[in-house]
Amino acid sequence: MALNWNVSTPLFFVLALVLAFGLKHLLADYFLQTNWMARGKGRISGWQAPLAAHAGIHSIGTLVIAVVVAPALWWLALLDLVIHGAIDRVRALPCIGGKLRPDQTHFWWMLGIDQEAHALTHLLFIAVIAAS
Repeated sequence: MALNWNVSTPLFFVLALVLAFGLKHLLADYFLQTNWMARGKGRISGWQAPLAAHAGIHSIGTLVIAVVVAPALWWLALLDLVIHGAIDRVRALPCIGGKLRPDQTHFWWMLGIDQEAHALTHLLFIAVIAAS
């Protein structure tokens, strides 16, 4: 059975969005996140600016994707700012995951939960875009 992979295929569109959000996340969470952001978002005080900068980069990436594929959904960028910031802040809280080290099993559990929460957020955004 041959698959029709032309650009008008809805599956192709959804897969392209999965790729776009995956690349956005890779860039924003790994290549563009500075040490100041990564360490700062877990502080007891003074965490707001590093977290806002990091979540802002994610938001800009989502805005670019939305403007390219569904400009009326630009507001997904604002939603990403809030959701990404909340997920990262919760994981970075000293009472939750902020004091864990990579040599501890729970560090990896928290990182996995964090990354899955971001992936599920992206799937929600993809569903909203695909339904529009």
